Amino acid sequence: MTGFFDRTHGRPSWRKAGRDEGFRIVGQRGRQWDVRRLNRHWGQVRIPKVGWVRFRWSRPVPKGVKSFRITRDRAGRWHVAFAHIPGPVPAPGNGEVVGLDRGVTVSAALSTGELLTAPGLSQSERRRLAYLERKLAGGQRGSNRRGKVKTAIARLKARDADRRKDWCEKLSTSLARRFDIIRIEELNRGIHRSGWGLLARRLEQKAPGRVEKISPAFTSQRCSACGLVDRKSRESQAAFRCTACGYACNADVNAARNIAAGRAVTARGGHREPGPVNREPQLLLPSA
Repeated sequence: MTGFFDRTHGRPSWRKAGRDEGFRIVGQRGRQWDVRRLNRHWGQVRIPKVGWVRFRWSRPVPKGVKSFRITRDRAGRWHVAFAHIPGPVPAPGNGEVVGLDRGVTVSAALSTGELLTAPGLSQSERRRLAYLERKLAGGQRGSNRRGKVKTAIARLKARDADRRKDWCEKLSTSLARRFDIIRIEELNRGIHRSGWGLLARRLEQKAPGRVEKISPAFTSQRCSACGLVDRKSRESQAAFRCTACGYACNADVNAARNIAAGRAVTARGGHREPGPVNREPQLLLPSA
């Protein structure tokens, strides 16, 4: 309530079953809690009043960690996350600039000519999801059978989200390692399916100070060769042919090249107001 009245948080809501399930452990490693690696794929964390709990080891636990969080998602999966801010990806120092155009048909088009699509559910998985959603609509609220259907739907949606997040993480790391300057459109809306907002956020976190936001006005109608702006040049969703010079290119790649050569718009950023000292580490992006 204090954060709500200070206008730093939203209005507190009643706890809902299945949402934000979990707890946080704070203390000194080796005394209040501990973690150790068992083999290549598995580790153990010692939770107070619970004991040693095995978990899938995905990366080394850095030194200086003072807290971790145990959570359970809607798909019924348990996760452990140790609070630590990773360092940014170092710039390659080659002076290269890349433009990134985000779309629906093509998730990401680079000015280098690369066309990338975010993975998702397969056709059979989408059919099963549609079947489960119809089954859920006809189920009795509060029944155990309906609860099992909800869990099955949550697992499919979690699989879709995991694939999209993995794609965003790999793409953002690759761009941060390959290019000194990364230019993207400054959009006021997000498309959840293609992970637009997540990709931009991870780029800013991995390459702070090297991401520039470009005004999206006319990037899809401007010829990247001669600079003419004509909406008739956009022949279709995928084809671009300049009505003046005849330059032909994939429409998304043409837009990405305009973004790469565009004038940067100051990105919104800045440090937040200081909060309680007992909070987990938070990423603070420098102003662009």
